[in-house]
Amino acid sequence: MSISHSSNSVASLFNLPLSPNGAEVILGTTLEPQQLAIPIAPSPITMFGPRGACLVSETGSLWVSDTGHHRLLGWRNLPTKDNQPADWVIGQPDFYHEGQNAKGTPGRATVSVPTGMCVCGTGLAVADAWNHRVLIWKNLPEDSNVPADLVLGQANFIDNEPNHGTQKATANTMHWPYGVFYYQGKLFVADTGNRRLLIWQQLPTENGQPADLVLGQPDMVSRDENGGASATAASMRWCHDIAIWDNNLVVADAGNHRVMIWQGIPTENNNPCAVVLGQKSFDCVEMNQGIYLPSASSLSMPYGVTTTEEWLLVADTANSRLLGWKQPESILSLQGAIADGLAGQDTFQSKSENRNYGLPTRDSVNWPYGVKICGKTAVIADSGNNRILLWRFNYGE
Repeated sequence: MSISHSSNSVASLFNLPLSPNGAEVILGTTLEPQQLAIPIAPSPITMFGPRGACLVSETGSLWVSDTGHHRLLGWRNLPTKDNQPADWVIGQPDFYHEGQNAKGTPGRATVSVPTGMCVCGTGLAVADAWNHRVLIWKNLPEDSNVPADLVLGQANFIDNEPNHGTQKATANTMHWPYGVFYYQGKLFVADTGNRRLLIWQQLPTENGQPADLVLGQPDMVSRDENGGASATAASMRWCHDIAIWDNNLVVADAGNHRVMIWQGIPTENNNPCAVVLGQKSFDCVEMNQGIYLPSASSLSMPYGVTTTEEWLLVADTANSRLLGWKQPESILSLQGAIADGLAGQDTFQSKSENRNYGLPTRDSVNWPYGVKICGKTAVIADSGNNRILLWRFNYGE
C-alpha cells in the first residue's frame, strides 16, 4: 500500500527544521484502519509498535526495537527506500517468529518488550524492559542473534524478576527500565518502574554492577511515585528517556507530563532539576495542564527526548506530535516555556492521531514513543502507526 502525502505539510512544521516533504524513508508497513485490530505478522519488513531506534552514524547502521514482536531489527546501512527489509534480527530465531524471549527462557540474545537503545562506546545498549534489565554489546552487532556481553539489573542472563524478586529496589536492580543513554563515559538508565534514573559514572564492566547515583529518589532503596508525596523538582513518576543538551541533563518524566532539565549533570543523589517543560511549576502534574486540548507549553505523556546543538526535540506521545525548543542563552529561562516548533499537527491546539484520525502520511504521527537525531536524520519511532520515520532534520541549512 502506498503512503499518502499531506497537502499541508509546511503549515504543520512551524519553525522545526524538518523537511516539509515529510519522512524521506518509512520503514514498516501501513495498514487500512479496519485492519489495525489484526495482529501484524513478523517479517523482515513489518513492525508492531516499535518504541526505540538508534542510528549509529549518518550512513548507518540502524537498529530498531520492534517492541511488540520482542526483537531487535538491524539494517547494515541507513535505509534508502520505503519498507526496506532488515538485514539482521536479534531476539528471535528468524524474521518470522515472535514472543517474549522467543517463547522460551531469557538469554544473552533474547528480549521482552525492548524499548530504548543507544550507541554505547563502541557497542550498543538496549533497555530490555520486561526482563527488567539492560543488555550491552561491547561491539556493535553485525549479524543476527549476536549475544550480549553484559547485563545490568540482573546478576546473570537467565534471571528476569523485577528488583530480583523483592519489593525494594537496590543499586543493582531494575523494574521496567525503558530508557538508556550514554554520554562521555557515563551510562544513564530510566528505571521507570522504580520511578528513578540510575547513573553509572563509567561504563560498567561486570554483570549486575550497581549504579553510582540515583535521581528521583532519596536513596537506592526507595521507589515510591514522586517520592511518596507531591511532585517536586527532584521527584519522578514515570521517567522514560534521557538526553544531554549543552552538557545539561534532560529527562522525559512522562507520568508527570513534563520534561525535566538540570543545570549540568548531577553529581549527588536526588539532585533537583532546574526547570521543567510542560508544566507551570514543579508541583503541577496534570495532563496538558488540566485542559483537554494541548497548547504550545503543555505536554501529555512525553516519552521521547533528543537534542542537537541548537534544538531540544520532544516526542509528545499522547498528543501525537513533536515539539521543539531552541537553545536559550540561559537554561533557567525555559521554565514552562512555549515551544518554538511543531510537527505532526497543524496547530498547537491539535492532538488527534494522524491529524483528524486519518490515514498515516509522510508527516503525520500516531503516539510517537521515541525520537533520536543523528547528523541530519531524525529517527522517529511512530509506534501507533507501526513504523519508523527517517526524516531530514536541519532541512535547508
